[in-house]
Amino acid sequence: MNYLVAVLDDRIKAEAAYCALEAANLEMQNVSILGKGYKSADEYGLIDPQTEAWKQVKRMAIWLVPFGFGAGFMFNFITGLDTFPWAGTVGNQIIGGILGAGSAGLGAFVVGGGVGAAVGSGDAISYRNRLNAGNYLVVVTGSELVIGQATRIIRQFRPQNIQGYREPAA
Repeated sequence: MNYLVAVLDDRIKAEAAYCALEAANLEMQNVSILGKGYKSADEYGLIDPQTEAWKQVKRMAIWLVPFGFGAGFMFNFITGLDTFPWAGTVGNQIIGGILGAGSAGLGAFVVGGGVGAAVGSGDAISYRNRLNAGNYLVVVTGSELVIGQATRIIRQFRPQNIQGYREPAA
């Protein structure tokens, strides 16, 4: 599936582009307007990458943190390190487990996408920001032929941005 996303300044341009696409006999179930008074980003299914990244971090932490605790505990048990003499043997093993769990939590954050969520990434965020700023998105889905035809039509309306996407093969 191919996607075309055009960012238009206002509602009038978005509606004019929609009407021009309709006049060109495109299948209108494959054309959507996103913005105030139309579909929202969530209704359309434009995922929030930050939410998805935090979900992934949590899923990874669920199994990594206990594993990290066990690994830290066992490392201290096997090596017999006496890093904190005041804690005793069992205390050092527990502290090793806690440090292992902390390292695993950091690993879940970094590998799970927490850095991308904290810093921000992907086009979905920029599209959401444009919607929040009062712009409108016209989204067309279909074959490469349909996307090419839609691109020629929408360019007449001087969009702020126009971007094509190809859904990766499964």
